[in-house]
Amino acid sequence: MVWLLRKCVECERYTLNQEKCPYCGGKVRVPHPAKFSPEDKYAKYRRAMRAEQNERNIRQRDIENPT
Repeated sequence: MVWLLRKCVECERYTLNQEKCPYCGGKVRVPHPAKFSPEDKYAKYRRAMRAEQNERNIRQRDIENPT
């Protein structure tokens, strides 16, 4: 199934444009969740990547707003 709807990462508006957001020019992504499978082979990799990204975001926030 082809997903036509896209959501802007920057302004969080929905669009049908697949390259960039027509409102702000930001990147767009597919807003639909991945298909669920009880035999999820890649769950541990996805969790590790998400944890690493969260750590990176926390470090970046601390650098920008030291308290």
